[in-house]
Amino acid sequence: MQYRAFGNTDLQVSEVGFGAWGIGGPAMAGDIPIGWGDVKDDTSIKALQKAFDLGINFYDTADFYGLGHSEELIGQVFGSHQDIIVATKVGHRLANDQSIVVDYSKEYILKACEDSLHRLRRDTIDYYQLHTAKKADLERGECLEALEQLKKEGKIRYWGVSLNTYTPEIEANYMLDHQLGNGFQLVFNMINQQALGIVEKAQQAGMGIIARMPLQFGLLTGKFTKGSRFDTNDHRHFRLTPEVLATSLDALEEVWPLTEKYGISKTELSMSFILSFEAVSTVIPGIKTSEQAEKNTQGTLKLAKEDRDFIVSLFESKFKTILQYMQKHG
Repeated sequence: MQYRAFGNTDLQVSEVGFGAWGIGGPAMAGDIPIGWGDVKDDTSIKALQKAFDLGINFYDTADFYGLGHSEELIGQVFGSHQDIIVATKVGHRLANDQSIVVDYSKEYILKACEDSLHRLRRDTIDYYQLHTAKKADLERGECLEALEQLKKEGKIRYWGVSLNTYTPEIEANYMLDHQLGNGFQLVFNMINQQALGIVEKAQQAGMGIIARMPLQFGLLTGKFTKGSRFDTNDHRHFRLTPEVLATSLDALEEVWPLTEKYGISKTELSMSFILSFEAVSTVIPGIKTSEQAEKNTQGTLKLAKEDRDFIVSLFESKFKTILQYMQKHG
């Protein structure tokens, strides 16, 4: 495992991290699935342990993943272990009617942080993230006051924002213009390259970058066909529709010959594309099993510039249309 600096902080993070949404289990917000379907805790625990054995020291979760269950499992396995770096998020909760509420009030953030620390069994959260906060939330200022208070109290070390999937520029530019925070989490993969400009600007500003969804819900692993379907308690049921699958798989046919050139798998190519950008601090594929931990940490390499640039060029000609469809229907 290789390690990279997280921006200008003193954190040294494994270039492949552990995306812990999936281990939260099949949570629901009313009749809306907000998890990844059925997951067994003993399988998740083995995945966390295997990831650590493979050199993964960065674990990204949220208080909304499994409605706290993801944090609980990380706390159960690692507790106050000082050899790992824990990043979690705040800002989403369920109302009494089970609807999703976005809450960036100072009062809520302070309470939610205490709850996360309790579930994680830690005294300090290494990197605390506003879970897709909007510019208006940042301008209102309550969330910033809460984060500064938590830093002074030693309950968090660093903080940043997990940016919107499709329009990350507004909040990123606000943060950069006002020199706020220490990093961004953003969607960045071969299909969704919307945040590429932010990645480059953030590096110049000394911000750490967490690249999430590197495999686009599994689309970039090569394991799906046009006939793949998902259970109704799996959020991919409405995100990876038959039309998205068909269009994406056709467009990706131009990319896959590179796997033969480098002698790597589709997953390894997808991860290597992202890690070929030095500005990226860590990539966090979703990991639910020991096998996935192994697959996601092997075979990555730096692509030749012409191959990386070729994949970048496909965003405008092929992938942007797919992304717009996903945004409209997801």
